[in-house]
Amino acid sequence: MKPVVILLGKIPPPFMGPAIATEIILKSGLNQHFTLVHLDTRMNDDLRNIGKWSFAKINRSLQIYRELYSKIKKHQPALILIPVSQSSTGFFKDAIFIFIARLMGNKVLLQLRGSDFKRWLESTSGINQWFVKRMLKSTQGMIVLGNNLKYLFTGLYPPEKILVVPNGGDYTLPVRNRPADPKIHLLYLGNLQSSKGIEDVIKAASLLQKTHAGKFELTVIGGWRKEETKAKCLAIIQEENLPVTFFPPEVSREKLQYLINADIFVFPPREPEGHPWVIVEAMACGLPIISTDQGAIIESVIHEQNGYIVHSAAPQEIAEKMAILIDNPELRQRMAIASRKQYETNFTEAKMVENMTIAFNTVINAK
Repeated sequence: MKPVVILLGKIPPPFMGPAIATEIILKSGLNQHFTLVHLDTRMNDDLRNIGKWSFAKINRSLQIYRELYSKIKKHQPALILIPVSQSSTGFFKDAIFIFIARLMGNKVLLQLRGSDFKRWLESTSGINQWFVKRMLKSTQGMIVLGNNLKYLFTGLYPPEKILVVPNGGDYTLPVRNRPADPKIHLLYLGNLQSSKGIEDVIKAASLLQKTHAGKFELTVIGGWRKEETKAKCLAIIQEENLPVTFFPPEVSREKLQYLINADIFVFPPREPEGHPWVIVEAMACGLPIISTDQGAIIESVIHEQNGYIVHSAAPQEIAEKMAILIDNPELRQRMAIASRKQYETNFTEAKMVENMTIAFNTVINAK
């Protein structure tokens, strides 16, 4: 009989990294090893509602806590997996999940899908730090998205309780379907906000236009989070007549087609990330990648092997790497092959399931 695992997490919409991760895990081969019971913790179905307070959200929170209690009573799980937030308000909400699970005698494994936990914890009040550490101590372990993120919990858990499970997925890749075109296609895919680097990509395109006009075009897929960011980016594009085409986030349903049709993937976040799914997808599609050293990205994008790691908020560096790749088709091809190999070796669904199975069994079998 397979052990029952209650898995808490949001699912799309909206299309954000943690929600996509939950959906992929629920549909993965992990079901062959465990009976997965999902508790949907989604509070918003639109990015524009995130962070906004309402009575409906309070009622939804209470409903989710009741659902957790009911699922524990019904399924008697061997383990409960709870994603944790990196903010005081978010962690307090998560702590109630932890409290309910532990009060009912269940083993709890936490998962961090970001990389800003340590900075947040050190910046919060002493009483908050005490509360967080006490809640973590009551759990049986923590999953992080990369080996270079284990340091986030050094001193909070013994080393053997900090477990690494990078994102991974299997993809049915479409056939490349693009008209014969000598231009190099650059692609940015993600939420259109400053923290994800969209301003830096647009500024880099502006710089690139000065030396490579007519040699490239940029496709941007995603939804704007702030009108200020949108106005700033569109002003640059219009003033300089940049070859940029925008598509709404709904188009991300066909994102693999856009990735396959692209020549270079650009995603340079300015702020802490976990292990972005778009990076995994870009590797699966065999693309050279330009990104930044945020979260576990450097464990996927190996500098000068399958792409380039540039400094955050550095459009000049991004433009320089774009230019190198545009001017060197053999280098693009070599990096494309390296990206696909990196994906096949480390970031398939099978590899993620293997790592997650080890993590679950480590906690379930622990005395």
